[in-house]
Amino acid sequence: MSIHPDPKINRLNIFGEPLASCCFDPITGYFRNGFCHTASTDLGQHTVCAQMTSDFLNFSQKIGNDLITPLPELEFPGLKPGDFWCICVERWVEAYELGHAPKLKLHACHQSILSYVPLHVLMEYSVS
Repeated sequence: MSIHPDPKINRLNIFGEPLASCCFDPITGYFRNGFCHTASTDLGQHTVCAQMTSDFLNFSQKIGNDLITPLPELEFPGLKPGDFWCICVERWVEAYELGHAPKLKLHACHQSILSYVPLHVLMEYSVS
């Protein structure tokens, strides 16, 4: 059974515009539809569209979230540097505070992350 986003959920980016896609290859997002929108069932708030780097992938793996190793049973291909992926906002903040934050595709970052990170900080990490 697949989870589908609630049509009433806010799908705006940090600029108040319609949320752009993050990535379709590999297919990302809490709903695995390429977008970083969320729902109350998304406990990790996968709302940040980040471009993976070796540094961030290794950091994430060391703190217990292995994004490198494929898990075919979960249809997870494993990520490599250059891939875009919807990550948890709190993980991005943690990486930022410890000097490992990846760059962001800002038009694909959900508006809710502004509750965690000021816009001027996000702008410093823009890839778009």
